[in-house]
Amino acid sequence: MTFKQLMLAQTGYESFTTFFEDFTIAEKFGVDAVKGTYNRAFKEWKDNYKYLTELVMILNWKIWQHYGKNEELAILYNNLWEKADAYACENLKGEELSYFYNTTD
Repeated sequence: MTFKQLMLAQTGYESFTTFFEDFTIAEKFGVDAVKGTYNRAFKEWKDNYKYLTELVMILNWKIWQHYGKNEELAILYNNLWEKADAYACENLKGEELSYFYNTTD
């Protein structure tokens, strides 16, 4: 089962980006690669509320994936999630913020 199938089955949400796969590849190259992947994705997509929402969701999924298995990655993903989530909560307004809350809830 692919990640997209798993996410759909477990949450009812159908992922449309490659964020999960991008981070999974970056993990093979270490913490700095994960940070670089986040920085590029955030810079490129922070102004698109649907992509930003999915980025926040994927970061949260990655915390869960590494919790109890790889503390360094779990902590990194938690820190990145906190940044992206705070940005979304502070910058999205109206329908965009409603989409974010409804989708991530």
